[in-house]
Amino acid sequence: MALGARSAVALAAEQIAGRILPVPSKTALPELDCLHGHLERDVLARAARRAQVIDVGADRVLIAAGALSEEGYLRALAEHLGISFEPLDGVSRELCPLDDAQLIELARDGMLPLVAGDQVFLVIAPRGLAARTIAEAVQNDPALAAMFRFTTAARLTSFVLRGAAEALAEHSTHALMRQWPLLSAAPPRRLGLAFTLATTVGAALTAIGFGAFAPASVTQVLTLALATLFIAWLGFRVAAAAVPLEEPEVPQPLPDSALPIYTVICALYREAASVGELLAAIERLEYPREKLDVIIALEADDTETRAVIEARNNRLQFTLITVPSVGPRTKPKALNTALPFAHGTFTVIYDAEDRPEPDQLHRALQAFERDGDGLACVQAQLTIDNTADGWLARLFTAEYAAQFDVFLPGVATMRLPLPLGGSSNHFRTAILREVGAWDSFNVTEDADLGMRLARFGYRAGMIASTTCEEAPARLGPWLRQRTRWFKGWMQTWLVHMRKPRRLLRELGLSGVLAFQLIVGGNVLAALVHPLFLAMLVDAALDGTPSVRGDLTEEMLAVLYAGTALAGYLVSALLAWMGLARRDLLTSAWVLLLMPLHWLLLSLAAWRALYQLIRNPYAWEKTEHGLAKSSRLVSDTTRALIELERYLKRLKETGQLPSWPDGPDADTSRSRGIA
Repeated sequence: MALGARSAVALAAEQIAGRILPVPSKTALPELDCLHGHLERDVLARAARRAQVIDVGADRVLIAAGALSEEGYLRALAEHLGISFEPLDGVSRELCPLDDAQLIELARDGMLPLVAGDQVFLVIAPRGLAARTIAEAVQNDPALAAMFRFTTAARLTSFVLRGAAEALAEHSTHALMRQWPLLSAAPPRRLGLAFTLATTVGAALTAIGFGAFAPASVTQVLTLALATLFIAWLGFRVAAAAVPLEEPEVPQPLPDSALPIYTVICALYREAASVGELLAAIERLEYPREKLDVIIALEADDTETRAVIEARNNRLQFTLITVPSVGPRTKPKALNTALPFAHGTFTVIYDAEDRPEPDQLHRALQAFERDGDGLACVQAQLTIDNTADGWLARLFTAEYAAQFDVFLPGVATMRLPLPLGGSSNHFRTAILREVGAWDSFNVTEDADLGMRLARFGYRAGMIASTTCEEAPARLGPWLRQRTRWFKGWMQTWLVHMRKPRRLLRELGLSGVLAFQLIVGGNVLAALVHPLFLAMLVDAALDGTPSVRGDLTEEMLAVLYAGTALAGYLVSALLAWMGLARRDLLTSAWVLLLMPLHWLLLSLAAWRALYQLIRNPYAWEKTEHGLAKSSRLVSDTTRALIELERYLKRLKETGQLPSWPDGPDADTSRSRGIA
């Protein structure tokens, strides 16, 4: 169909939607009329009360509570109103004459225009108050029933995934590259930049490591330059840690009726061992489940994880998206596939091993409300849950405590570009789409997106809410994960340094310096550390004093030793501060292994540099579900034991309070209808 005809169909669809979606009545719940005789009267009454409290249709309450399925309800409503239910199974893509982009956009709003002969009608998957307003409109004007049909959100999503598969694959893989090629790590630009980086770094480090074959003055200049950059990186970390963190004025929590739709996206691959606990953690979120839009993106060949999800007794409605098997197989590509289906005002990303605090969405909303539209993203604090699994997990715990409890809060307070963590990022959905979402070719998409948000003039902040994660407790998985991180930081540095003057205009001098120290500094510190150690050993073993240029061997040895020691001490200091804030100082003994940790980081960084040239987009998957211990479970168990003891003492002393009339379920944040 020609573009003009498609535009006419879109206009007709908008006109139909305008007729069938008037301003809803607040005095009646016609969406429940079709259920009288099917559900008990008290169940309908409780659903009606909750619908009024949280400002959604009573149908959404019943479906979210599991009182009936979405399809069962919509078939009953369709029969009651005298209209059709459309399963969409055999409907040809040709019956929807819109292009793929328009199809995806309308489907996100729960609408699918179809053409049958000369008639245009809408297939609608009702959300929010839509069922109520449609029922009311048809009751007032029965002729409207011929203009639309009902379907479920799952069936509508499946139709879009079938009919627009090629467009979705293209969008999820290449959208950023097509719109802003200079901001994507996609080829072909990457190869030349990676080669330049490898050549430059390799030449500099070779000159230092084999200074005997170069003039002494050249070696000393390079040594002093790298030592200066290293000390500047350490100084920035200390400065961020020293920033006083003010307790922000927290706005009053929004009433449930004012809460927006919140999208939760989880991109999973081979997570059969973890997905059950992830879904349980999402179910525990203290947010009306009627206003949660949960999307799970799965790779097409991940049949094991899909089987676990489908076999589980899920108490939460969610959308399952199949990620196209084209392009790089990366987490950001999976997230990009899911984002077009998100209809929440805000979007949060969780990984398979994440266990967020139940009130995290409310804390994020409070931060967005407090700081205004310029705040595009807030990052929750990540902590390691399986600390007791070994020394490597304890080191990971200390490192995360330093990063998310000390360093990043200081960076956010200084309003500098924030490198996001890989999960528990809460976004304004519209801004996330505006800046191009994630780069499918960047294997550390979180840090890259944090810098891109800053370049577009937006801020990212931290919130005082914790997400527990699982750390690799064995060296092999740890090394593969850390290699991917270092490789992604190298990609991020290369991408944003393509146009240095443009970067300076967009970030300002302080932002550029922060970018260099946060992203470039992390990589450089890990790369140069083993060479400084090697030169320290060489200087210490050389018993013959000599002069190399303007510096003696002894002076160089002091420089090497001081630089390495400063790195250890600063890292240990920030980790100590973080562990203290987490009340985990019993694990502080692991900081004695800081020299070993630095050597492991260096190994990962050099491995990443090699991979950047040979296989830049390889995503080395981190296996989850292997933890043998859990601080979260242990803390909960201890809390329950203490509570039981406390209640026992109160009972023995006759001080145990009782509810005079019973708790009021309607005013609680319960997510059921009881």
